[in-house]
Amino acid sequence: MVEYIKDVIWKNGQKVSDFLEQMKANGYQSIELYKAAEIIYKMKKEKAKIFLTFTSNLGTSGLRGLFAQLIKLGLADIIVTTAGALEEDIMKSIGEKFLITRFNADDIALHEKGHNRVGNIAITTDTYQKFEGFIIPILEKIAKEKKSLTTSELIYEIGKNLKDNNSFIRQAYLKKVPIHCPSIIDGSIGFQLYFVKQKHPEFNIDIISDFKETMFYTTQDDRKGVIALGGGVSKHFAILSSLISGGMDYAVYITTANATSGSASGATTSEAKSWGKIKDDADSVTVKGDATVLFPLVMFSVLDRLKKEGEI
Repeated sequence: MVEYIKDVIWKNGQKVSDFLEQMKANGYQSIELYKAAEIIYKMKKEKAKIFLTFTSNLGTSGLRGLFAQLIKLGLADIIVTTAGALEEDIMKSIGEKFLITRFNADDIALHEKGHNRVGNIAITTDTYQKFEGFIIPILEKIAKEKKSLTTSELIYEIGKNLKDNNSFIRQAYLKKVPIHCPSIIDGSIGFQLYFVKQKHPEFNIDIISDFKETMFYTTQDDRKGVIALGGGVSKHFAILSSLISGGMDYAVYITTANATSGSASGATTSEAKSWGKIKDDADSVTVKGDATVLFPLVMFSVLDRLKKEGEI
């Protein structure tokens, strides 16, 4: 069927789902964005097990509350992320607030004030101190009760201690959605785990069993899909683990990374098909752009449709 580009027209009272509908004929990344919404909608309608992966910086942003909401609404069955996202979810859960700054801020001046910059967001050193004061007693208690556990088990135990309903860790605890963090020592929480282990030498985080849990979370018969925001460890851990069950049936990547770098972050869904991590006939798309802008547009559209149909 021949398709043509159509003009984008503003309409009074237009919903996000109506806006995304216009994107399918707008051209360039707009078309890919529309495809992303369609694929995620299919994942839910066809009862796929959904892997949601995201990098630390997206946990730093306001997307953290949307991740929690998606877990609550049943649009994420397993999470893979990195250490920073966990820490910053906990920080916000205990009442800490992150500052808005500028990409071209005076970083030396920020350092002197105890402000640590992440793009145009800043986290104070004092916030990290409060995080450490909160998390150490929890880790101490866990280490006394359990000698060895996976990152998903550790994060589940942490979730018991959080009260903020906008926390994705808390919502994962309530909904029994596993959160895996294969790079858990790569952050402030890694220091705290190290200090706890000095007091409890037998305490161990079993990353190998994390991989086993993720590999066997799905079978050859399951429909499975991945929504990967950003790249690196979080994205690759999910798609690699799907190899044993035949690869993903659906895949949506949203990334600013470039495929010509040869990195896992820049690799497209098409490249993953060469490895069998995504099936040859999978519904898949790679959207180039900032997930803090594009992911809410996609998910608000999907949620509008699912709500209208009584699915959520």
